Amino acid sequence: MYLSKEKKAEIFAQHGGKAENTGSTEGQVALFTFRISHLTEHLKKNRHDYNTERSLVLLVGKRRSLLDYLKKKDVVKYRELIKELGIRK
Repeated sequence: MYLSKEKKAEIFAQHGGKAENTGSTEGQVALFTFRISHLTEHLKKNRHDYNTERSLVLLVGKRRSLLDYLKKKDVVKYRELIKELGIRK
């Protein structure tokens, strides 16, 4: 499995403040970014996996809406997060 409990806790600890803070916007965006990069690599190898492609599009949309929310609430945190994660926008 590509996303273990330890990896998930590490992502939330790094971006959400602590590992138990799974509801933070920054932590969720970081987790979505990790999952998006994994699915992108999968689709490079398996071009005709349309279910995964659809999941990827939905995940990108969720991340975009969370980033829009964060931008509306705190622009400084938004800019820091996209710079740290390497997200274009």
